[in-house]
Amino acid sequence: MSSLVPDGWLFSKIGDAVISSSGGVSVNSENRPATLNELGILKTSSVVDGRFYPAEHKAILSDEVGRVSIRPKKNHILFSRMNTPLLVGQSGFVERDYEHLFLPDRLWQIEVADKFNPKWLSYVLRSQKVVKLITDAATGTSNTMKNIAKPNLMAIPMMSPPLPEQQKIAQILTSVDEVIEKTQAQIDKLKDLKTGMMQELLTKGIGHVEFKDSPVGRIPIGWEVETIEGLNILVLDGDRGKEYPKEKDFFQHEHCLFLSAKNVTKKGFRFDVSMFITEKKDNAMRKGKLKRGDIVITTRGTLGNIAYFNTEIPFENVRINSGMAIIRNDKTSINTEFLNILLHSPLVNEQTELLAFGSAIPQLTIGLLKNLNIPVPSIEEQNKISTTINLVSHKIILIESKLTSLKNTKKALMQDLLTGKVRVNAQQSNTALAVG
Repeated sequence: MSSLVPDGWLFSKIGDAVISSSGGVSVNSENRPATLNELGILKTSSVVDGRFYPAEHKAILSDEVGRVSIRPKKNHILFSRMNTPLLVGQSGFVERDYEHLFLPDRLWQIEVADKFNPKWLSYVLRSQKVVKLITDAATGTSNTMKNIAKPNLMAIPMMSPPLPEQQKIAQILTSVDEVIEKTQAQIDKLKDLKTGMMQELLTKGIGHVEFKDSPVGRIPIGWEVETIEGLNILVLDGDRGKEYPKEKDFFQHEHCLFLSAKNVTKKGFRFDVSMFITEKKDNAMRKGKLKRGDIVITTRGTLGNIAYFNTEIPFENVRINSGMAIIRNDKTSINTEFLNILLHSPLVNEQTELLAFGSAIPQLTIGLLKNLNIPVPSIEEQNKISTTINLVSHKIILIESKLTSLKNTKKALMQDLLTGKVRVNAQQSNTALAVG
């Protein structure tokens, strides 16, 4: 094997593997003369990370345009030639024919030459090196839209193994994709189960047969409805004074995590991108520091994202920013786990949407948050409801961790197999290589 290309592999270009690449139909007023039909036009979001998800929207096209429009075809690759800067160059492999769907003009359908395996090429297009080359080749003056010219795509270099090795690489990566899809399906089913359980348990409770009307809808007789303030739960603002951190005060690693909007999401805390302040700056600030058991809610911009600062969060010193509030419960009348579940439920989400104000930047004030209505069962029933729902939540977290591991495995395999760092042969077990 040479230092530049694996033994038996060849230097080539994307264009060497492509017989044709045809664009879809432009949906505009010129396509609407004569007899009209409502047809399914693919969304550009239908192609993501090498996979084809046939999402569609309806458009009115003429018979003539419908006849010449391109349908997704089995063993072809759909390629997003125009999209946002982050999504231009996305692609997806088509597993079967779709006669009722049409391509928009922002998607190309790529037909692959016989001496190349189309599934292998679809993985090449999503490999780390080729993705970077596609991104670099995309042009456009707009910050919201980029485009790659066909000659620039076809000129992108790649390394090509013999066809049998291409086929084996595609089989191995496909087997990992299938496990990823099954794992994602498990997560989706559990999330649907959790949503149904929340709807049932937070409105009907456990074992109740008699119900009454309330400010939050029908609830069991025996439950009460209270406001956050009525339960003596604290709603606390952050520090917005002179010590509020400026850009120069932030570091990648320091004493205290200073939350940004990226850290508090609809799914709870995320720490992919985090910024910190020093202990000195932390001590100089007055309000807005979290205690274990606190719940954080976003109050400006994106409203109502909620995260629970429980013992699983790996930071001791954490502060909220000026677009957040702290909900702090130290009362025995309500279980904090139950309160967290309620705040994530439609019962509260609908209220935050109605209470939000401000046309340019929607906001939730401390006063509005204090007036949120929540149903209050007995503490024993709160504990049972929390335990039941949290069992499902923890199972989702475990399977999501498995999914992350599988995606990392796929990423490493793509890097090894598509560069020839790890070689395969036609007799090698897919599972053995993927797991090993």
